[in-house]
Amino acid sequence: MSNEGGVKLSFEEAYEAFIRHHRESSDGERRRRLREGLGFLEKLFLQRVWWLAIGNFQHLHPEYEVQDFADGVRYLDFAYLRAPYKIKFALDGFGPHLRDVDRWKFGDGLMRQNHLILDGWQVYRFSSDDIEHKPRRCQQFLLHVMGRCYGDAAAQAELSLKEKEVLRYIAMAMRPITPKLQAEHLGVHAENARQSLQGLCHKRLLRGAGGSERIRAYELDDAGRRLFL
Repeated sequence: MSNEGGVKLSFEEAYEAFIRHHRESSDGERRRRLREGLGFLEKLFLQRVWWLAIGNFQHLHPEYEVQDFADGVRYLDFAYLRAPYKIKFALDGFGPHLRDVDRWKFGDGLMRQNHLILDGWQVYRFSSDDIEHKPRRCQQFLLHVMGRCYGDAAAQAELSLKEKEVLRYIAMAMRPITPKLQAEHLGVHAENARQSLQGLCHKRLLRGAGGSERIRAYELDDAGRRLFL
């Protein structure tokens, strides 16, 4: 994430700007909640999952207020509002409040989620254990969601099935990939994999990530990331 001068922001700088923007543009109970700050799990999700996978907080809304099916209001952990979809990201910690929940509250929670889906929301849930101990798996799933919902369908239509699989594999790996690893994934010779990677470099969907005279690893270029985001 960059500011207007093009300087790349650290997570903490981007996080503070993100919370400040939503706090100043909200009112009532939502503003009060944002003044208190996000909880430990919410910030950890942003830092270890969202920021590393997406790289910015555009379209993301913390403590998003929605009308409750019982004529009240409630607040979503995070809402991602980007046409044509509305997506709720819920974070679930496994603590005494969850283990001791009574049957009425359990059923009420399920019905609340049902009504959100009925109102056109997609709902995705992440556990505190996965966020803390398996963040890469969460990042990969998040990229799957974004690719399915917002991937550049026109650009993807111009790629072969093999090219799409190469890009998908690199995106899900969340790190630079060597021709050898790509060859093992595709079940082809390493030189064949290298040619595929170089071809995607020529299309400016990949870029070299290692080696000075000869590229030894590849990662998504900005245009390649837009296929998934």
